[in-house]
Parts: sequence; structure tokens; C-alpha cells
Amino acid sequence: MVLRHGVYLPPFGELADPRVLAEIAAEAESAGFDGVFVWDHVARADEPDLAVGDCWIGLAAVAAATTRVVFGPRVTPLSRRRPHDVARESVALDLLSGGRLVLGVGLGSDATGEFSRLGEVGGARERARLLDESLAVITALWSGEPVHHHGPAYEVDGLQFLPRPVQQPRIPIWVAAQSVRQAPLRRAARYDGLCPEASPAQLADMLDIIAEHRGDLTGFDVAVAANENRDAYERAGATWWLRSLPMIVSRAEALSVVRRGP
Repeated sequence: MVLRHGVYLPPFGELADPRVLAEIAAEAESAGFDGVFVWDHVARADEPDLAVGDCWIGLAAVAAATTRVVFGPRVTPLSRRRPHDVARESVALDLLSGGRLVLGVGLGSDATGEFSRLGEVGGARERARLLDESLAVITALWSGEPVHHHGPAYEVDGLQFLPRPVQQPRIPIWVAAQSVRQAPLRRAARYDGLCPEASPAQLADMLDIIAEHRGDLTGFDVAVAANENRDAYERAGATWWLRSLPMIVSRAEALSVVRRGP
């Protein structure tokens, strides 16, 4: 499989402006990148003076400014989102882009207090339960069929969401994981891709486990965001190499990076 190349944009500082994200995405597409992905945060408590942009509005700007690149959040913590809102928003982005959205999901981290200081669920186990139930609701709503879901956190009483996504059988879902712990890798195996935070050797072990659950890795994407060891990650099984920009980067610096191409 040919390694695809993307850029991984932090929507902070000058990049908090969705117009700047759109400009960078358009330049990345012109330079030959295959994808544009955006961090999803609502606050950076350890950087109180830092401007923070809305990932999803930024993604809409990216969709409107491009015609070819795959794009999406990497990753959105579903525990702080209502799944019916995500279902609507993701279908709208898929329609706007002609079927180019990937939905990256994960638990997120409370390392800087982004969950606890906003009254969100802080414990990883509870966030994992909400993630799994949210995914069940979102994928059911994407089907366009009446949905009956009566879970511990969410309720859908016979509602039908239309329109359906452009992409069928569904918008691809990439799941974040940071280790060989079984639960995140079983979750990733049920969907369409992995967003790993791991060394090349750890990634190889993770993919061995995912392959056991899936049977094989056919059609399964692995999106690594890093700036070193590209060949080692590709040998380990990466299918996407995302050029990761620093958390604080200016518009001019970001444009300089993407204009150099993959």
C-alpha cells in the first residue's frame, strides 16, 4: 500500500482563525498532500492567553477551501459531545466535501484540566463507556433508518436522520490508542482505522492485536502524526504519515511547511 501524506494542524494562536486553517489546507492540497487533520480542543488551561479555535468550524472551512484532500478531526473526544449533534455535523461535512470526511475519535486527555475544569466527565473508564455508546448511536443514525437506542447515557426513540452520508456504508472512523491495552484496540478493530501514539515497535504490536480481532488489516488505515522515523513507521504498518506542526505555530511558519510538500 502506498503511504499517504497529510498535515496535522493545531488550531491555536494564529491558526485559531478558520480562515487561516482554510488557507493552509488549500496550500497543502496544491502542494500534493493527501489529507488535512485538525486537533480538537476547547481550552488549554496551561496556556490561559492562547487563542483556541473550534475544530469543527475549522473543518467546514477546510472542506469549502479544498476539492481533493481527506480531512477530519484527530481526534474528537466523544464524551463531551452529544452523539446526535456529531451525527448531524459529520454528515453535513461529508456532504459539503463530496465525501472526504474521516471521523477521528478517542477518549481525550484531562492532563491540562480540559474536562474537569469544564464539568465534563474526568475518569478515563467513564469516558470510554461514553465513547462506545456514542459510536453506536452515531453509526446507527448515519444509516438513515429509524433508530431505537435505549442506553445508560443516550436515548433515541425511533428517530430517523436524513440525509445519509455521501460515503457508504459509513463515514470512516479512526480510533485513537496509546498502548497495547486490549479495550482501545478492540474498539479500533471494529471500525476503519487507528490513530496511534506509539513507537514503531509498539505500533507493530498494536496492529498484530487488531489483526487478530479483525482477521486481517485489509482496508484498515493507520494515521501516524510525527516528524521522525517515517520509514520505520511505514514498515510497522502506517498507511498515513501526518506532518505534525508544533502546538504554537504562526500562519507564515505553517504555510512554509506545507508549501514544501510531502
